[in-house]
Amino acid sequence: MAALLGLTILSFFINIILFVPFIDFLYRAKLRRQHQETRDIFNNRTPIFDKFHKLKVGTPVGGGILIIVLTCVLTIWSYGILNVPTKAWEMFVIFFSIITFGALGMIDDWKKIAGVGKKNVFFGLRFRHKFIIQWILALIIASVFYFQLGYSFVFLHGIGLISIGAFFIPLAAFVIVSFVNAVNITDGLDGLSAGLLVICLVGFLAINSQQIDKSLGVFISILLGSVMAFLYFNIYKARIWLGDVGSLALGASLAVIGLLTGKTITIGVIGGVFIIEIASSLIQILSKKYLKRKIFPAAPFHLYLQHRGWDEPKIVMRAWLIGILFAVFGVYLAFLS
Repeated sequence: MAALLGLTILSFFINIILFVPFIDFLYRAKLRRQHQETRDIFNNRTPIFDKFHKLKVGTPVGGGILIIVLTCVLTIWSYGILNVPTKAWEMFVIFFSIITFGALGMIDDWKKIAGVGKKNVFFGLRFRHKFIIQWILALIIASVFYFQLGYSFVFLHGIGLISIGAFFIPLAAFVIVSFVNAVNITDGLDGLSAGLLVICLVGFLAINSQQIDKSLGVFISILLGSVMAFLYFNIYKARIWLGDVGSLALGASLAVIGLLTGKTITIGVIGGVFIIEIASSLIQILSKKYLKRKIFPAAPFHLYLQHRGWDEPKIVMRAWLIGILFAVFGVYLAFLS
């Protein structure tokens, strides 16, 4: 455990040193989102979203790029230096998840910045196209879990392991797609998603310490240090955003980490705030489609609180507190098993 904490500290300092010139590079390269009218998946205007986000125009996006690159490089380096035993297919799902979902997010970020295809799109890529690609990537990852790593079970407290056979594939894919979009949706306030990710990763690092999966522990530790360094520059008022490249990659990584621990249900507990955020958005989408009206004045939940008059730092800090409670409860449930 001491070695893993040492890797977190090392990752933090390497990232925080490199983030300074990286942010300057993003400014010089003008990789900043321009002000443009946003629309929901039904191609309707989102005036409440625009109202609270127009002040953030000009902040560079792409913090996830540095996180992905340094996390992958430092993880591979650590495996060699520490002589960590690794499983080829476990490494595949870890790196495939963070890289492919990051690449998908990078395409979306570029289209936003360049202003390509503004008509009938959910920000950058067409929503249905992005959603289909997410499911394809998630099903590939889930298939590797089932066919190569032998995952075909879920753990329920009080009952134990329950074998669900090939049904594990759609279940795991659903978890991955859900968290990819949950983190992406939550990444709307300075420090909100990054702070919650730090809390979740600490929780899973604690769970991993009991399972003695050194290769996964190394990845979690280094990713934790990277996200902590990013958070330093992302807290209110943010100097840099994750961008979709970061939120999609980190959402996928969080889901894969949870699945690799074998605590499928615990993922939803530790990531409880993310679940609340995506659930509020889903309820809003379904109510618009089938009831032809909005349940909430605005969604996701953090945007609703802004609309109610809550200050941004107040929302973020209270979300962190709730996230800590969810994480403690999730780790408690995991330790009982």
